[in-house]
Amino acid sequence: MLAFDQFHAGRRRIEGVACDVTDVEKLDALIGEKRRRELVEQVELVDAAGFDFDIEKVRTGRLSPVFFGSALNNFGVEAFLEDFLRMTTTPLPRRAGEVTVDPLDARFSAFVFKIQANMNRAHRDRIAFLRVCSGRFDRAAEYLHVREKKTFRLSRPQQMMAQEREVIDEAFAGDIIGVFDPGVFAIGDTVCDPALRDLRFDPIPTFTPEHFAVVEQIDSMKRKQFAKGMTQIAQEGVIRIFHEPGSGLERVVVGVVGTLQFDVLEYRMRDEYGVGYRRYDLPHTTLRRVAATDGFDPSALTLTGDTRVLQDFSDDYLLLFPGDWAMDWAIQKNPGLTLLPFDLPD
Repeated sequence: MLAFDQFHAGRRRIEGVACDVTDVEKLDALIGEKRRRELVEQVELVDAAGFDFDIEKVRTGRLSPVFFGSALNNFGVEAFLEDFLRMTTTPLPRRAGEVTVDPLDARFSAFVFKIQANMNRAHRDRIAFLRVCSGRFDRAAEYLHVREKKTFRLSRPQQMMAQEREVIDEAFAGDIIGVFDPGVFAIGDTVCDPALRDLRFDPIPTFTPEHFAVVEQIDSMKRKQFAKGMTQIAQEGVIRIFHEPGSGLERVVVGVVGTLQFDVLEYRMRDEYGVGYRRYDLPHTTLRRVAATDGFDPSALTLTGDTRVLQDFSDDYLLLFPGDWAMDWAIQKNPGLTLLPFDLPD
């Protein structure tokens, strides 16, 4: 088994013996010709595709180090944890519009960066994950959900390590906490001290779907499970799910960045909600938001026959085009129609 202590600058330490990957005779004696050739190929690939290590770039988010190891075999885990602690920083300031939130500010603030349904199959729970950006979280205190403009206690705050959960009473800047979500949170939401009622953290970057498919339920007796699954997965914000105006959730349009996400959706719907469905891939490639206008009537638009009018779970309108030419045609034929990139909601 090869054990790497360093993996940069063309130097390697193999089973405790320092040697260069160009030292053919020593490598052959240590690991054999076959493994030596494989090692050299992998090193050349890393040297060609990688970048010089720069701790300042790592700490400012401009470079991501890659570690090679196996948690299953307990290989490289200790080295990873030690280097992670060495490279990580104290909590950094975070932008909220024109304001920069200092992690040392005594007032609590956090943002929702992830939502996950069915983490506990026995309870069918839904957890919203928050990163604490400033201040101290107190389990007994009430905090403001800025988007909803409501104040309430965060239910069952907990921290997680693998499959273990621990209910906590407090947390501090830099900590990640999970709270029970009855369906009120969305990705990017700000939660804070009521005194910071105008605080809104900058949104988390999103990716525009590139592949689309129509998904429809098979078993009408499982309509509620199908609708619940699609709604909860849509709210997680990774797989995008839309519906046609005026229609129900028996038939939806799914948008993904990579086609593997179609397989993930199918597996989760079967495994977590007990629902199967039919899927029909679409040739469409271009998705745009319709800028909000009072009294918008999609039926009044002049569009190509294969352009689809959709709505998301916030009831915002979107247009799905088979290509840029159909989008340009829609803009020309509909004066006053303003389209926005999908990742830039108005």
